[in-house]
Amino acid sequence: MIYTGFAFLPAPWGCLEGNQNMQSIRKPLLVASLVLGVLGLAIPASAQGTDSAALAQANNPLAAVKAFNLQNQFTGSMTGSGANANSFFLRGALPVTAFGGDWLVRATLPINHFPDPVSGGKKTGIGDFNVFAAYLIDTGNPNLSFGIGPQLTAPTATSDALGTGKWSAGLANVLFNTATPGLQWGYLLTWQASFAGADSRADVNNAAFQPMIIKQLQDGWYLRSAAIWTYDFETDNYNIPIGLGLGRVVKNPGVIINYFAEPQYSVASGGNGKREWGVYAGVNFQFPK
Repeated sequence: MIYTGFAFLPAPWGCLEGNQNMQSIRKPLLVASLVLGVLGLAIPASAQGTDSAALAQANNPLAAVKAFNLQNQFTGSMTGSGANANSFFLRGALPVTAFGGDWLVRATLPINHFPDPVSGGKKTGIGDFNVFAAYLIDTGNPNLSFGIGPQLTAPTATSDALGTGKWSAGLANVLFNTATPGLQWGYLLTWQASFAGADSRADVNNAAFQPMIIKQLQDGWYLRSAAIWTYDFETDNYNIPIGLGLGRVVKNPGVIINYFAEPQYSVASGGNGKREWGVYAGVNFQFPK
């Protein structure tokens, strides 16, 4: 486990092993509960008040503030093998002004724990580094954020099992709507294709769509559904998971803390190696100006 000072997150090397279904289901759900329960105890009561503006922007992927996130995707079972896997994400976002406009740059470095088809065991290490820059378009509506721009993925994986071995480039498009009090919704849509890299590795041409629905509750708590749907244009493989999770936003002097856990289950998939079920959890830090 990794202790961040605010949350316990399952680390890639702590991924569950074995094929005992009931036991493997209980453990990640317990981890998800700990993410919320331990955090609720760790935050002083005097710091738990959160205003509506902070609630609305805490889950906005286009919020024009500096951010640092620690997030973890546990996969309890993969199609075709039943194997489990884990990805721990170091993610940062930075607003910049360039080329006559405002941009939000987001970078992600995963630490993966994946099955290795060559050795039959597991590999742990750094995955492929991804960055996208979304140009923030003025919609004329302060409650509607819209951005679009390029993305790039570099083959930084420390093992073939942990990455694609390809340089890839494409587009990212984000929309987020905060107009309805107590309810936010939006999406993140990305596409990328490989243009260089190891000739021995398969070409990359894939898309991901992340619909986001956030329902505010009381005292900073909220319900969320934000599972990522994927489609591979090279193989026609796809995966459509749905999720329902719980999170909380806490506003402290100089930082807004957002922690969450979301169990996810696939309702449709095609191809091997797709996530059948898992738990996505994390703690996000925003640093308002």
